[in-house]
Amino acid sequence: MIDICCIGHITLDKIVTPDKTAYLNGGTSYYVSHAISKLPPISYKLITSLAQSEMSAVDDLRAAGIDVDVIPSRNTVYFENRYEANMNNRTQRVLAKADPFTAESLKDVYARYIHLGSLLADDFSIEVMKQLKGHGTLSVDAQGFLRYVDGEKVYPCQWQNKLEAFKYIDILKVNEHEIESLTGYTDLRQAAKQFDDWGIKEVLMTLGSYGSVIFVKGNFYEIPAYKPTKIEDATGCGDTYAAGYLYSRAKGAGYVEAGKYAAAMCTLKIEHTGPFDRSETDIYNIIRK
Repeated sequence: MIDICCIGHITLDKIVTPDKTAYLNGGTSYYVSHAISKLPPISYKLITSLAQSEMSAVDDLRAAGIDVDVIPSRNTVYFENRYEANMNNRTQRVLAKADPFTAESLKDVYARYIHLGSLLADDFSIEVMKQLKGHGTLSVDAQGFLRYVDGEKVYPCQWQNKLEAFKYIDILKVNEHEIESLTGYTDLRQAAKQFDDWGIKEVLMTLGSYGSVIFVKGNFYEIPAYKPTKIEDATGCGDTYAAGYLYSRAKGAGYVEAGKYAAAMCTLKIEHTGPFDRSETDIYNIIRK
């Protein structure tokens, strides 16, 4: 069986920082795939959806040794990400949307870990999660379920049918803003108790430069943030964290070890524009410092 399968759209990204503007491919699926491709090999597959005009992004991934299945779409997701000097602050526009994934198109997906990289609220339906439940440990990034597009603008929204969705989710990744949106709490312990009451037993709570907290079956594991030598681009840091965590868990690591591995990968990723491009040796060097 495949160790990890990531499902999500590849995007076109325009990244604007105070220092420069860059045009890149992106999306959870892209950042997760590139990150895992730089690590010692495990069995990994990407399932993505994009327009034929952007298939060069898939060609690049395959050239890097990544197994990719493509579901055709009429369009490719096109994001504009603008960052302030504080990289924790981001505004977005969406200039195009891809077709949502369907339960029928994913019915034959099985893996030890299945990660849904949501970008927008309608990427994955309840039917998709229900289809995948039992096909592997289902990991979901909350970010896309909490934003919708009206015109070109991205707006925060409530996660429709979240309690139904939580019946099928094993691992939920959320940042500090998503935690408050979903639970109404800013206090992590109160929020974690709420997630537990809703049936989520493993929650990855990423807090930017303040580190992360992993909540599993009533236990809290605090993970430090490792200071980067410079801050270049935060796009994809959350996806890099998810990649590192799932990879490390698939290799048999415990929660703290996996959290530190993921956090170190984020530190290395934020030091440059584009996906994670360092080695496992670099990751352990960060952790040992």
